[in-house]
Amino acid sequence: MATPNAAPRSAPKPTACLALADGSLFYGMGFGATGQTVAELCFNTAMTGYQEVMTDPSYAGQIVTFTFPHIGNVGTNPDDDESGDPVAEGMVVKWMPTEPSSWRTAQTLSDWLASRGRIAIGGIDTRRLTRAIRQQGAPHAALAHNPDGVFDVEALVAAARSFVGLEGLDLAKDVTCAQSYRWNEMRWAWPEGFTPQKDAKHKVVAVDYGAKRNILRCLASAGCDVTVLPASASFDDIMAHKPDGLFLSNGPGDPAATGEYAVPMIQEVLAKTEMPVFGICLGHQMLALALGAKTIKMSHGHHGANHPVKDMDTGKVEITSMNHGFAVDAQSLPGGVIETHRSLFDGSNCGIRMEGRPVWSVQHHPEASPGPQDSYYLFERFAEAMAQRMQTAT
Repeated sequence: MATPNAAPRSAPKPTACLALADGSLFYGMGFGATGQTVAELCFNTAMTGYQEVMTDPSYAGQIVTFTFPHIGNVGTNPDDDESGDPVAEGMVVKWMPTEPSSWRTAQTLSDWLASRGRIAIGGIDTRRLTRAIRQQGAPHAALAHNPDGVFDVEALVAAARSFVGLEGLDLAKDVTCAQSYRWNEMRWAWPEGFTPQKDAKHKVVAVDYGAKRNILRCLASAGCDVTVLPASASFDDIMAHKPDGLFLSNGPGDPAATGEYAVPMIQEVLAKTEMPVFGICLGHQMLALALGAKTIKMSHGHHGANHPVKDMDTGKVEITSMNHGFAVDAQSLPGGVIETHRSLFDGSNCGIRMEGRPVWSVQHHPEASPGPQDSYYLFERFAEAMAQRMQTAT
């Protein structure tokens, strides 16, 4: 209890500043790395999985605002990384991270971000910021962390305004693997944890536009022997592995830009083979472009783990995880391409398939399991399609 006539306790001096291109400024407390970064600002509604979000390659070029306030409370650990390092440019949260309270903790969130060069800001009114993003679209933003609390706000706003944006950017080339590799680790299971796939039945080539590790684990758990190839892989590169199926991964950036080299490869696969093809997120958009559809930039995108998606074939509603700022234009789907899934938030396209062929894709992330496993059947469907094709071939 304060003593009588005691001076009021002063608020700590802000050590971080978030500047939007429209001139809006948000001051807070910095953690993680120091310095400055510029990116598109989005928001994510997931209540868990902040480490998975920050290491998801699909977040390249973006600063993520988390709408759930308890971020950092379970620390970080190597098992939860979706890629080798954080890919999202920065983090915005309401409350500063508390001391982690999980037996799995290997590092605090702040130390983890600092060791990997990523900036974060806490103490922000994330509700106000999220409303602004929803009403105005995903803004360009500059985020600075300076322990001295000194900021050149005019320079920060200018930096935000000078950001080129994600339209027209091929970011898949920045996050893809440098060379091919094999993957056989399956999904985590109690009590063994991650175990290797020892009884693979199908050879799958996965084209890496920014693939999440848990997608590859789901493929392995579905009985696939997975070979991962860079985003620039050609038809000949793929066929050299004699695959039973082709997987097109998630990834960041403008699908039209990545499609300049990805689409011709996919079209050649579809024209010269009958193998099953399955795509997720950017892979979904690549397949749609290859089939003649178009993609469009969304206002603020879909980012979170509570997105209801309707399966148009069965009428079933799945609770899904999403992370995309571009979408397939359902009005542009050509004949022979059927819409299979649709968002119940805004009616945007979330899945397609080719009529009469085992070729399909979805916008949402069936490996993220927010439902908790509403969409995992898609991996099993892919394995079944490969098994049926093998039976037909014999």
